[in-house]
Amino acid sequence: MPELTRAIAAATSIAGSLDLPAEDAIVLHNSNKLALRLTPYDVFARVAPVGEEVAQFEVELAQRLAEVGSPVAALEPRVDPLVYTRDGFAVTLWTYYEPATPQVAPADYAKALEQLHAGMRKVDLASPHFSDRISEAEQIVADPKVSPELPDADRVFLGDRLRSLRRAIDERGAEEQLLHGEPHPGNLLSTTYGPLFIDFETCCRGPVEFDLAHAPVAVCAHYPGVDQELLDDCRQLVLAMVAAWRWDVGDQFPNGRRFGQELLRVLREGPPWPTLDAMVRRVDGVQPT
Repeated sequence: MPELTRAIAAATSIAGSLDLPAEDAIVLHNSNKLALRLTPYDVFARVAPVGEEVAQFEVELAQRLAEVGSPVAALEPRVDPLVYTRDGFAVTLWTYYEPATPQVAPADYAKALEQLHAGMRKVDLASPHFSDRISEAEQIVADPKVSPELPDADRVFLGDRLRSLRRAIDERGAEEQLLHGEPHPGNLLSTTYGPLFIDFETCCRGPVEFDLAHAPVAVCAHYPGVDQELLDDCRQLVLAMVAAWRWDVGDQFPNGRRFGQELLRVLREGPPWPTLDAMVRRVDGVQPT
């Protein structure tokens, strides 16, 4: 994969120029953004093509959230907090954390998310609205050139569902604030410093229930003051948006089409609405415990 090789080379070259030479680059995650662990200095590098990232926004937000004591992963302290570019890639460098436990307990997860939201209310930073992400999903569904494999009946169904959910959530008039955007288990690290959130490229404004819709059910039970009906709408909305993204012709998510088909089936079945982590286990053949 030439693109992957070039991305890794860009990250290791930048680390080397900053006196953090990398003898090995371990791929931790590779989708719209590449995540690497660079050893032996244990640097966590995030890499994306220039123009397809919001790296500067992430760096600035991470700094501001750290200043107000929010539970977020820290930038790499041995280098300047900048976005580094090389060979068409934007690279940001972060602290690497060894996992403390296999997963974060639901009560601790909820407390960390509540603390994150409290910190975000103190940060004044321009960000998109969560409805912008609905619009992106609607555009994928509406254009057969972008989603050529999506059957016509599913295209009509998914487009109608996205529009109706946008309207239903908007009519609730819930209080809105800065959100993480995708605080699912994959974006929460279990560290010796406690749970820490990462990956703020999807940060947006909206009701806290939109964030909670990305978290496991057991987590939401520990979060105070949740509007359950709004949470149900947001869970359904997240399923519909992710379904749309899986039909994008450029989507690189593993088992993406299969995931998209399963999401459409679940949306047609009706409530109770499963969470994304439950859907991933279902598609991967692992039943939720």
